[in-house]
Parts: sequence; C-alpha cells; structure tokens
Amino acid sequence: MHIFKGKINKWVIGLILLMLVAISLYPFIFMILTSFTQKRIMSASFDFSSMDLRNFKNLLSNFPVLTYVKNSLIVVFCACFFNVVTATMAGYAFAKKKFPMKEGIFWLYLATLMLPGQVILIPVFTIMKQMNLLNTYPALFLVILDAFGVFLMRQFMEGIPDELIESAKIDGCGELRIFLQIIVPLSKPVIVSLVVFTFITSWNDFIWPLVMVTKDEMKTLTLGLSMLQNNYVSNYGLVMAGATVAFIFPFILYCILQRKFVEGIALSGIKG
Repeated sequence: MHIFKGKINKWVIGLILLMLVAISLYPFIFMILTSFTQKRIMSASFDFSSMDLRNFKNLLSNFPVLTYVKNSLIVVFCACFFNVVTATMAGYAFAKKKFPMKEGIFWLYLATLMLPGQVILIPVFTIMKQMNLLNTYPALFLVILDAFGVFLMRQFMEGIPDELIESAKIDGCGELRIFLQIIVPLSKPVIVSLVVFTFITSWNDFIWPLVMVTKDEMKTLTLGLSMLQNNYVSNYGLVMAGATVAFIFPFILYCILQRKFVEGIALSGIKG
C-alpha cells in the first residue's frame, strides 16, 4: 500500500511539473507560430495551411535587421568582456586582499544596486554627452557594468583556499601569475554565469539605447524592433518574427553554457 501511494505521489508531481513546463513554453510556442502568420488581431487560433516566411523576408528586405544584430553583438561582446575583466579583478581584491576600509567600500559599492536605472538616467546621459560618447558603442556597453558582477565574483573567490595562494607565492609566483593561472581557471564556472547574465541584460536592454542613440545605424536589435509596431495598425506576425530573431541568440548561448551556468550559480552561493 505504501509503495502504491508513493507511485501515485510521483505521478501527481510529474503531472504538475509537466503542466508547469507547458505553461512556461506556451508563450514561446505562441510567438514562433504567430511569426509565420499575417495577424492583425491577437488570437490563440492558427491556420497552419496559411503559414509562410513572408514576415522574415519582410524583416530582411524592409528593415536593417542585420545592422541591428551587428550592433547588438558588438555591444554584448564588449559588455561581457569588460564586465568579466573588471568584476574578476575587483572580486579578487575584495575577497583575498587586505586594504583600509575594504568592507565599507564593498558594501557602499554594493548599495548602488538599490538605485533603479531610471534614477541615474539623466546624470549618465549628461556625462556621456559631455564626453561626446552619444551614438557610440561605449555609451551602450559601459552602463551595463555594475556591482553585481563584483559581488558574484567575490562570493565565489572567498571559497578559494588561502593556502593555495600562499603556496604559489612561496614557489615564486607574482600577483599577476597567481591571478591568471590560479584564480581565473578556478573561477571559470562563475565567469560563465556572469557572461550569461551580462549577455542577457545587454541584449534585452531597451532604455539605455533609446536614450543614448539617435542615429538609425547605431540602433540595437531591441530598439530597432520597436519600429515594427506603429500607432494604429500592427502586423503582429511581423512583430513576433522580430521577437523570434531577438530570442534566438540568448537561447543558443544559454543552451551552450547551461551546465557551467548552473554550476557557477550553485558555487557562488546565490539563492533564487
């Protein structure tokens, strides 16, 4: 009887999980199916016989989508590179180095995460304008760098044994060699996690490109796709085709780095 109840519980749990997966996947399935239609009204019904690739052909022929994709990829690459470099170095310093007011500086820096991006929007725009960085790639990726990456790296690096670093120093290793040949290789899982976080944040960012960019040739994909919907009549199939294109790149990245991403989150002690 006990075994029978255990099997029932497993079937119930499995059914609940299956329902949750179906609910989670439905928006993506709806988006992809709609991208092959010419809908002017949003509805859950689909005529599979009338589906075609006209929306994607329209995107490529009437909108500079490839330019938007190129700009987004450049911004994302720069954001990931600089965020990983600065966060890794700062995280190592906060985790393993001793300097005056270390804890106070760290928590003060971490407190900047409590400020919404909208609060610093005007000051950052003014700074970028005075530095003549508007309509440039630095204006788009520098705003992505924040304290979260430093916090993530510090949490992980605090778990690296100090004895390992001391042994390297005894063997004659300098700080740069210790950092590059010991700290960075051991931190690969959390670095991958930071890359995924930075990629998704930068790729989906809309507010900063909207403020920092006025030239059409500098628009990112999310900003450029906002032009697909006009004020009166919208081809939702075209809009969903654009959303599908924007979804493909982070999805592929996550599929490739999924295992390391999950491992990095678990090892860094982040609870979600």
